[in-house]
Amino acid sequence: MSDGDPRAVLDALIRERGEDYTSLSRLIGRNPAYIQQFIKRGVPRKLDEEDRATLARYLGVEEALLGGPERQPAPRIAPAAKGAARRDADFVAVPRLAVRASAGPGAVSAEGEIGQPFLFDAAWLRAVATAGTAGLSLIRASGDSMLPTLADGDDILVDRGDGPDRLRDGIYVLRMGEVLLVKRLLVDPAARRVTIASDNPAYPPIPDCALDDIGVVGRVIWGGRRFR
Repeated sequence: MSDGDPRAVLDALIRERGEDYTSLSRLIGRNPAYIQQFIKRGVPRKLDEEDRATLARYLGVEEALLGGPERQPAPRIAPAAKGAARRDADFVAVPRLAVRASAGPGAVSAEGEIGQPFLFDAAWLRAVATAGTAGLSLIRASGDSMLPTLADGDDILVDRGDGPDRLRDGIYVLRMGEVLLVKRLLVDPAARRVTIASDNPAYPPIPDCALDDIGVVGRVIWGGRRFR
């Protein structure tokens, strides 16, 4: 890694560590193509100071290698133990659940966690998860009824702490029997009725539903996808 170009260094680190552009973009709270654009197209010209520090800390290298000032290297962050939703000064580990929420005809939910938790920058996560970070989980959307907002296979961040008690217009994961659905809710708070809508116009809405007839699991506060 003798090349002093921060883009070449970061690209080499990604290959060596088995990382990918999309995951590191998510780590710093950017759009999924951000790191790829930085490395391949030179946009932005240099990493934001906070982004650079986060990446250096995660990869366990000096910031100077990524274009920052000379500093002592930070220790690499160890992966969280399976099942642990840990939180430290810099990151929050959100569990990935073996669940698919249908954005189509319906999918049966499963149980348990899969793989390692996903690390999110703590400051960014606290800004988007207004109900706190304790009730967060990552699940996968399935189907096409929420296109173009959500596509089949997208990862969605669900805030179970932001549920029926805080209900307002937005995208939610709903439980109906053994099926999980991801749908847009349009809320009439006075009548305590909702319209269950899909963003894909091919799927008609279900109007005038009683709140007691649907099980609100949590609000979808973020989504990420791999470009195909």
